[in-house]
Amino acid sequence: MTKHAYQQETTELMKDLKVVPAGLSQTEAQQRLRENGPNQLKEAKKKSSLTLFLETFKDAMVIVLLIVAVVQMIMGAHVESIVIFAVLLLNSVVSVIQTKKAEGSLDALKKLSAPDANVLRGGQEQSIPAKEIVTGDIVILEAGDYVPADGRLLEAGSLKVDEGMLTGESTPAEKEITTLNNDAPIGDRINMVFSGTIVTYGRGKFLVTATGSKTEIGQVAGLLESTTEQKTPLQRGLDHFSKKLSIAILLLSLVILGVQLLRVFLDGSADMTQDIINAFMFAVAVAVAAIPEALQSIVTIVLSLGTKKMAKQHAIIRKLPAVETLGSTSVICTDKTGTLTQNKMTVVDHFLANGQSGEFSNDPQQWKIDEQRLIEISVLANDATISADGTKLGDPTEIALIDFSEKQNQSYRALRKNYPREAELPFDSDRKLMSTLHTIDQQKLMVTKGGPDIVFERSSKVLLDGQVVDFTPEIKARFQKQNEAFSERALRVLAFAYKEMTTAELTLEDEENLVLVGLLAMIDPPREEVFQAVADADSAGIQTVMITGDHKTTAVAIAKEIGIFQQGDLALTGAELDQLSEAELAEQLEQITVYARVSPENKIRIVRAWQSKGKISAMTGDGVNDAPALKQADIGIAMGTGTDVAKDAAAMVLTDDNFASIIKAVEVGRNVFDNIKKAVAYLFAGNLGAIIAIIFALVIGWANPFTALQLLFINLVNDSLPAIALGREKAEPTIMQRQPRDPNSGIFTGKTLISVTYRGILIALAVIIAQWIGNQQSAEVGVAMAFTTLILSRTLQTLAARSNTQTVFQAGFFTNKMVLLAIVVCGGLFSLTLLPGLREVFAIPATFALSEVGIALGLALSAVILMEVTKLLLVNYQQPELNAQLNRS
Repeated sequence: MTKHAYQQETTELMKDLKVVPAGLSQTEAQQRLRENGPNQLKEAKKKSSLTLFLETFKDAMVIVLLIVAVVQMIMGAHVESIVIFAVLLLNSVVSVIQTKKAEGSLDALKKLSAPDANVLRGGQEQSIPAKEIVTGDIVILEAGDYVPADGRLLEAGSLKVDEGMLTGESTPAEKEITTLNNDAPIGDRINMVFSGTIVTYGRGKFLVTATGSKTEIGQVAGLLESTTEQKTPLQRGLDHFSKKLSIAILLLSLVILGVQLLRVFLDGSADMTQDIINAFMFAVAVAVAAIPEALQSIVTIVLSLGTKKMAKQHAIIRKLPAVETLGSTSVICTDKTGTLTQNKMTVVDHFLANGQSGEFSNDPQQWKIDEQRLIEISVLANDATISADGTKLGDPTEIALIDFSEKQNQSYRALRKNYPREAELPFDSDRKLMSTLHTIDQQKLMVTKGGPDIVFERSSKVLLDGQVVDFTPEIKARFQKQNEAFSERALRVLAFAYKEMTTAELTLEDEENLVLVGLLAMIDPPREEVFQAVADADSAGIQTVMITGDHKTTAVAIAKEIGIFQQGDLALTGAELDQLSEAELAEQLEQITVYARVSPENKIRIVRAWQSKGKISAMTGDGVNDAPALKQADIGIAMGTGTDVAKDAAAMVLTDDNFASIIKAVEVGRNVFDNIKKAVAYLFAGNLGAIIAIIFALVIGWANPFTALQLLFINLVNDSLPAIALGREKAEPTIMQRQPRDPNSGIFTGKTLISVTYRGILIALAVIIAQWIGNQQSAEVGVAMAFTTLILSRTLQTLAARSNTQTVFQAGFFTNKMVLLAIVVCGGLFSLTLLPGLREVFAIPATFALSEVGIALGLALSAVILMEVTKLLLVNYQQPELNAQLNRS
């Protein structure tokens, strides 16, 4: 089996790549560049704006509306046609703009490439454009450099590289030139460097083993191209509903047209042309009345209102449908570092030879010699600093040490001023120690910090209650036991020691026969608000899964502490996940709550596994390695401090990188979907009432209850504002105690369908009764009565549509003032139709007076009161069952 670059000896690898220590010759490098192409990512082929624009017209309801608009234009109804065209055009333009904004992932990846690089060619160091680097080049690295390609290290002097964008780890990776024998994930390939990462410390030299699309970052780009964005549950539901509704409306319009034409022929009029045109226009008007052409706009507006609410919860929505998707989420796959944790290494415990641990006094005057010396060493053998503006500079572990000193009210600046550094032995990944020389209390001391096992082996004495005593096997065993206990808690541990010196210089030999002082243990602690957020997610039926690049022990420890990992749960590494078949993963999926040391391919596989179970999955991430999974997930959530690649691939960005903000946004998302359902139910209950009244009139032989213009007036004026007002409803009290909705369920299911049907029937009954009363005077008054009752009952129905479980008074009559405003505005617009000059246009006869308006208003109010009374009775009847469900949840 072919060995990977990190598994080969460097001499063997250089031989395979046909390169000598002096580097490639200029001629050979140019030849390889011609053969393999430049060191840059290939551009993904994108759809043109025109193609995207045309694709928006594939929706069945949009096609029907286009046909209707064209017919109306031919028949002379220009205003109505223009309105329909304008609405459809606006929706298409917005859709194209959103899609174009989301296509920046690969562009952001390309920006991560270093513009220039220092290479060794023909024995000469030279700077060249990074895109001209080829496999076999030898590249020289310094602190602050971007790594321009993937490669195997040839030299590493205290080299540290920030690989968080690929691995998700919060601390820079320490690099060595050792050879690895076994398969290792990216985070454990300590002898490799990767394109797009940043050198944070030290220097190095590496042999290029992969360029362009063959690098790890190039493979991420390939995954981005191969993954597909998922349609949201709302989009799928609306698509399915639109197809069914379009077919039903076409059939209904054809039936009504057939009946109308049959009447025309049976009447035997001498000039039937105008009657046929009128019949055709009425059938078209019925189609327009039945299709809520403002539906897409209303959904967009309600989603936009949701984005504003989410922004207040630190969640910025990049793609509008994500608002509703988040509310449907049943699984949140979350990163650990910075999302669940503070992304800030913090000292949480200590240990001294006398057994002291736990809390550390924050009064330096109370410190014993052992405690004072421990703090001194942690601050002095340390390169981290805090700038005048509060910016913390240095290794996260060292920053944690000076933060700890400051927290205990011991100024690190004061210590460094009183005991300036006179010499040093910088940290080295081979010896895993750092030592500095200072004069403390007139005595030259070398202070040392490093890995516990290394310091234990190099110590011959120990500081015990202010006295230097022998480091006996018993004391050593005590320190080793405590170090193991810290490790079991997934704490990172450093040991601190010192040595009296007589010289002004330090050598590596001086780091022997040390006096051990103690241990400091640190961790990136959980955010305080995460504990409640995880519990809230659980009560809302949402499973939280941790996916991290950190080690399994650390991940499980944090997951246990915050409530993600429970008794009986499983934790897998990326390597262990690779060993599972699809069937085995599907079987164990719901028990696996922690994944550690994962690759980008692992993350996509996890997301797809949940999606194959029909679950709506949210995925958080901040690195380049997260981007493919963010795109594949039903909703990708990028961190505000993350890479541009992750943000471009995601549907939502968290400005505070906080898991708790996701749960708050879920509540907003659920409320948004509820409000969309309320708005859609409002529209179709009114439409259903009109259609039932029309069919009843046709069957019984009455005149058509509405003229074409009346129906269009109701549809264009009476629908939008009340529906938008419903989009501002506050969340129902039990919104976060119920289970996530089934993503395969339609818009009209269960109680919503029953509510729409019931309200539509009541509106139809009010209209039919109104037309019957008006018919007692004349057919014209009957039509005016039907029109007036329909518009008033549809308007007042807004009050009943605010909730399926609460009456308008239980929800709070004045809690949504937009609803009241919408009712007043719609009533005002209707009153315009009663003005002289407009009466004739809307077929309202002169005999239609305020008394008739009063009757129509009474019928409309009666229908709404029945809706509310029925709701109150049903809720009271079902309350014991609802309470039991809430108690179980």
